[in-house]
Amino acid sequence: MHPLLAEKRWFGLYLAAWLLAAALLAALVKFMGNLAWEAALALALPLALLYAFLCLPAWYLCRAFPLSRTAPSRLVTVHLLAAAVTSALWVTLGTAWSALLARFSYWLNVEAEYLRVMPVFAGVGLLLFWLSVVGHYLVIAFEEARLTEKQALEFRIHAREAELKALRAQIDPHFLFNSLNSISALTSANPAAARRMCLGLADFLRQTLQRGAQNHAIEQVRFGARLQVKETIAADSKPCFVPPLVLQPLLENAINHGIAHLVEGGTITLAAQRNGGRLQLAVENPCDPDRPRSTRPGIGLENVKQRLLTLFGTEARVDILENAGRFRVELSLPALT
Repeated sequence: MHPLLAEKRWFGLYLAAWLLAAALLAALVKFMGNLAWEAALALALPLALLYAFLCLPAWYLCRAFPLSRTAPSRLVTVHLLAAAVTSALWVTLGTAWSALLARFSYWLNVEAEYLRVMPVFAGVGLLLFWLSVVGHYLVIAFEEARLTEKQALEFRIHAREAELKALRAQIDPHFLFNSLNSISALTSANPAAARRMCLGLADFLRQTLQRGAQNHAIEQVRFGARLQVKETIAADSKPCFVPPLVLQPLLENAINHGIAHLVEGGTITLAAQRNGGRLQLAVENPCDPDRPRSTRPGIGLENVKQRLLTLFGTEARVDILENAGRFRVELSLPALT
């Protein structure tokens, strides 16, 4: 259904605009056609309301030829032709209406005066049709903006649901298995370290939404001096929003597929900097260049890609670089605060 007829507020605005056009048209007829106000209104008001009805199909033309996907020359041609046809029909019906008024009322000069100003009516008809086209395009833009806002809201809801699912699903079984085995091994050899590790694991499970340092602390106990972490965080990047559980899988990959396979261990570098409206994040770790290569991307990296796609769409980018025994994952996100 036509939106101007489906929603009362749009219909009210449309009717008010055409009543204003009727008043201006009546004033034009009065001063150019030498008619009394009553005769001018009797002629102009029905014609204006009739033209309001004749201009309604402009909506379908505007939908068929959207501004963003139609060449300007084609737009002008289509709407100029439609305006000419609609205006000609309106002027013809106006002639019949003026003749009817002259026949059944005491305004005998209405028909003659209308015929005298008919070229002006034709020009006004073209102008009013084009104004109607502009109005319809504005309504379409408003409806599309509202639809985009609604879709964005639904997108955020789905993103939050996906995030909650990820929070429940991404407690890595291997991480828990390794952590519990390490605790078991430390229980007799180093009870204090085992206690610290238990507390860290408890914090990890209890504060899933705000985790980061707990995971590092647990792995630090497990790997000891073999694991070092270096953070290079620019001051202007600290207020920026980073979705929960985006960096954690990358750090787990860096440990399990990088540090764990190096006898001497190594340093994981976590970097963040802001570049205009973008937040650049990077996790880099040493790796064994002779290790067997996987034929498909890791689950952790794929989860990160899917979560960023869900949250930011095409505004997010994930790049994976490997060179000379270094593995680097770069994330580019909108800098939201």
